[in-house]
Amino acid sequence: MTKSRLYTGTGDEGTTSLVTGQRRKKNSTRIEAYGTIDELNSWLGLIAASTVLPEQWVEKLHSLQNILFDLGSYLACVPDADGNAMLPTGTSPERIKALESMIDSLDEATPKVRSFVLPGPTADSARAHIARTVCRRAERRMLDLAEEEPVDKDTLVFINRLSDFLFILARYFNTISGANEIFWQKDCCL
Repeated sequence: MTKSRLYTGTGDEGTTSLVTGQRRKKNSTRIEAYGTIDELNSWLGLIAASTVLPEQWVEKLHSLQNILFDLGSYLACVPDADGNAMLPTGTSPERIKALESMIDSLDEATPKVRSFVLPGPTADSARAHIARTVCRRAERRMLDLAEEEPVDKDTLVFINRLSDFLFILARYFNTISGANEIFWQKDCCL
């Protein structure tokens, strides 16, 4: 078996190939959208590598990574003239409900707060907050794309819920680590 080359040189001029074979500039709206999903997926992989996260949540993160891979593949295809996707999105109303259930479960396991929470104090919590901000950026990039070409509505809802999940996951990390959360202090100065 011959190993495939990792480099082809076809992107040296600043374009890349979509799943459909079409070439797009690497900074196009579509590439920005699925590239940010890819970045988010990488952050989820780092979060899943936590040594304190119970195995059930590691498995759920791996499931979310698979969904994000499907979503990235969906975004890497231009819909046909009728707006139909070439590949499935990986999202659905059922998966949105499952994600909401995960949010509710983690929310029940964390203390209630009435203040804004700052990222940290644990490294795991800070990583989940970084993933949350990348998720919000992915949502913005997808909304930019939706202004140019059709984007499945469930994908936007799913990404919005995923950022909520990552917020409560950050708080859950602090809870299971016994760390005191850092709260925003209005008019705080050095």
